[in-house]
Amino acid sequence: MPNPVGHFEIDAEDVERAKRFYESVFGWKARPWGPPDYYLIDTSQPGITGDIRMRDEDASAPGHRGFVCTITVDDLAAISKAVIAHGGKLATKEMRIDGVGNLAYFLDTEGNRFGVMQMIANGP
Repeated sequence: MPNPVGHFEIDAEDVERAKRFYESVFGWKARPWGPPDYYLIDTSQPGITGDIRMRDEDASAPGHRGFVCTITVDDLAAISKAVIAHGGKLATKEMRIDGVGNLAYFLDTEGNRFGVMQMIANGP
């Protein structure tokens, strides 16, 4: 893959709540770094980092846009339960993508949308 994602950003109204959510659901580790209310995320995937930061403008403000990331998991059903248990919400029901796997979209505790994909064996 010539252009992999190297870093992602998660905007939050409540940074501590978002930190707890992603650490609990995906097992990521977030550590304070730089300015107040800023955490660097270790995803345990070489070359892919992220951060959680205080949202600096209203999410509905003109010009504010998002970039939806999809997280690959081994067990979509288990992650779905963890998302709900930690304050997230289901945005779309699980769907099958033939030849690829099962995908669902969720909202985190801050209203950010993200995807979760369980790949099928011998998928792309």
